[in-house]
Amino acid sequence: MQLRKTIGFYLEDVETPVGKIVNLGIIGLVLLSSAIFVAQTYPIPDGLRAELNAIDKGILIIFAIEYLLRLWVADNKLRYFFSLYSIIDLFAVFPFLIGIFNISFIRVFRWFRILRLIRFIEGKTIVGYITREDSAIFARILLTLFIIIFVYAGLIYQVEHPKSPTIFGTFLDAVYFSVATMTTVGFGDVTPLSQTGRLLTILMILTGVVIIPWQLGDLVRRLVKTANQIATPCPTCHLALHDMDAQFCKNCGTRLPNAACPVDGMKK
Repeated sequence: MQLRKTIGFYLEDVETPVGKIVNLGIIGLVLLSSAIFVAQTYPIPDGLRAELNAIDKGILIIFAIEYLLRLWVADNKLRYFFSLYSIIDLFAVFPFLIGIFNISFIRVFRWFRILRLIRFIEGKTIVGYITREDSAIFARILLTLFIIIFVYAGLIYQVEHPKSPTIFGTFLDAVYFSVATMTTVGFGDVTPLSQTGRLLTILMILTGVVIIPWQLGDLVRRLVKTANQIATPCPTCHLALHDMDAQFCKNCGTRLPNAACPVDGMKK
């Protein structure tokens, strides 16, 4: 029982040295596995490709062990199994689990590993607790936009590359098509040939019409709001930005340094 609690603590902790190492390691493996796939879309020597495949398989095994550990330490295993993060983690290890039966096309789901980064955006982060709400919101918006483009590019590459290797030759070609489609520019110089690719294109267009303007709208509103604020750190909770005429911290209520006195206009 004590071992189970210890493992569960370090899998979620981002404050102790061990917790930081564990979670930074997970983030590093997510980025490394994605970089390996991008590299494999370009012409590289066969020896290097074999080494990258071996590293990728090792990462998949680590992710599979991590998923089983998270399931083991969960108090309510059924609830955890159907949670959003559990489903994302399961997609991350699905290629390894299904690979036993040699269903190679399922490896398309490995792109959902990048969604694991969402786990570290809310609340406490590797570098400490985010007290500036704008920093957290900016990070969430930018990461969401990055994930949308990254996942769609990976999916369209996996689907279209076997059918049109000259058009979707590399990952950059897939990124170009995804960005042009989701921004509804639609140059028309790159078009999918398969039915699955066309379905993905429709989803990209819908995403570009709905989600991206919503995220960019939030980003613009935050930028406008931040432009009307000044750096006045709160001595208690250390919230950095406040309105120009603020006298008290909007987070904890502490009187701000150099705030004007509401009675006689004197400075504190």
